[in-house]
Amino acid sequence: MAKPFPLSPRYRVLLAGLFSQLLCIGVARFAYTPLLPVMQQQTWLGDADGGWLAALNYAGYMLGALIAASISSIRLKDTLYRITLVLALASTAGMALVDSFWLWAVMRFVAGFSSSGAMLLASGLILHWLISHRQRGELGIHFAGVGLGMLLAALAVELMLRLAFDWQAQWWGFTALAVALLIPAWAWLPRPAKPVVGAGGGQRQAQPPSRTFMRLMLAAYFCAGYGYVISATFIVAIVEREPLLAGAGNWTFALVGLAAAPAVMLWDLIARRFGYLGALISAMALQVVGIVLPALTDSLAGVLISAVLYGGTFLGCVSLVLTMAGRLYPQSPARMMGRMTLAYGAAQIIAPALTGMLAEASGHYDTGLWLAGGFVALGAVLLVWLRLVDRTAQRLDAEAKAAPTG
Repeated sequence: MAKPFPLSPRYRVLLAGLFSQLLCIGVARFAYTPLLPVMQQQTWLGDADGGWLAALNYAGYMLGALIAASISSIRLKDTLYRITLVLALASTAGMALVDSFWLWAVMRFVAGFSSSGAMLLASGLILHWLISHRQRGELGIHFAGVGLGMLLAALAVELMLRLAFDWQAQWWGFTALAVALLIPAWAWLPRPAKPVVGAGGGQRQAQPPSRTFMRLMLAAYFCAGYGYVISATFIVAIVEREPLLAGAGNWTFALVGLAAAPAVMLWDLIARRFGYLGALISAMALQVVGIVLPALTDSLAGVLISAVLYGGTFLGCVSLVLTMAGRLYPQSPARMMGRMTLAYGAAQIIAPALTGMLAEASGHYDTGLWLAGGFVALGAVLLVWLRLVDRTAQRLDAEAKAAPTG
């Protein structure tokens, strides 16, 4: 098949990852966020049920992370990556079949499992390809797909609402979109070559982190996961409940995605100047402000600032952590990625279920927002401590600053 336009191998690989993010994260995961208030209006779905469905999504993600971390064969990882693309499509279609909590629960779990394909398996496969081809091991373009996926989901729901699609028709619309996204996500990521005996001698070897580094990073990343998931799951519902902001929910979510898409590449640049840990601490500090702003003000300006701060930081945190994993384990990035994602995912199971129950009991999301902001602030403090006391952290920061800019 002729190429529709010329692309270097590097950009084809990175764009394959971006399309996998659009499919597995933007559609299979994030379509649920702007559709949640629609489903609540048109079905029996309440706050607590909505929170449990989100929690099950992250339970599926954790299972995917466990499996990704346990697989050592790069070719098996590639096969599982392609399976997750198909599962993302199937779970999206499944949401449209019937309004049953248990069916939705299964579909959200499967969607969560599929999202591990884009976040972990694709990340590891792309890093492996970049490193083996002596390319800069940065994932900014790949992770821009998360922000673009959020933007895509929000705009798609807004368009389908204007076309008077009900919740079921909207899920079918997302299914059609998923089919289109699956093709480049599958075709543009090359299957890994079989390892050649004696090859790869020039590749960087694994530099396992210290126990202090892993303990503090796991705790800090748990805190980051708690803060991320509240706004990611409930931001549209939070905005739509404010009488003065009704109708602005999808546009707010779109702004989150718009801020997130270029931010990952910006945080790569910040890391070169201040080191990985310095950039990560800065991102989490700004994220605290973005999370708690909707609890402090119901003005449109406050909500929009919150969206930009949240969107511009949460994905940077993920990209920076997974890039650090790639530097510590260049030949098997998923080894650390899986452990970090388990910490991140554990928070994402607890947080939405707890927040949904708190919202149903109180009638608002303020308590959940303050709790999320507190967790992220604690995570930033843990990273400051880590940066001061651990040699692995200091080495990573030095490597980031010394990396060539070409």
